Amino acid sequence: MKKSEKTENTKRRILLAALTEFGKNGFEGAAINDICREHDISKGLIYHNFTNKEDLYLQCVQHALQSFMDYMKENDISGDLKHYMDLRYSFFDADPLISRIFFEAVLQPPPHLVNEIKLLKKDFDAFNRDIYRLALKKMTLREGVTEKEAVAYFSLVQEMFNGYFSSSAYTDTSFADIISDHEKMLARILDFMLYGIVKEV
Repeated sequence: MKKSEKTENTKRRILLAALTEFGKNGFEGAAINDICREHDISKGLIYHNFTNKEDLYLQCVQHALQSFMDYMKENDISGDLKHYMDLRYSFFDADPLISRIFFEAVLQPPPHLVNEIKLLKKDFDAFNRDIYRLALKKMTLREGVTEKEAVAYFSLVQEMFNGYFSSSAYTDTSFADIISDHEKMLARILDFMLYGIVKEV
């Protein structure tokens, strides 16, 4: 086996161990020592391949975000938001560990890693905007409303909606309940955004 292949295999092994620990305990609850003890990996090997706990966590976040996008791309969404929500449920239900890492990064990121995670989320945010843009192409926008304005509105509401889950309203809520509430409310928010909340008279 080539040295480069061995290095990649080692990094993959460490990453899988870290995904398990961060997926179970979140950033604050996980520790390098636990990763070493539970997965029979030396601390020296971890620090040879990753700078620190933060570096390892960010690699896990990147993996979670990319896994989500890859799954969505494998399934033809074509701007169908109901299909998109169904796929989200399937993806997160199938892998609770990835789900925890994903939602912690998106909804309640470690304060000192907010900027790094924001950079990691750029492709994910653009991916979501593209899905919304495709959905809009199947609809007739209100007179005077441009696609650009509609997409900007979507981005604004998305940021505010996700921010709500880091507010005091969710201080003492289990992460499983936060994820459940987020996904249930997201489907409703998308419906409100596209079809409104009042009946025209």
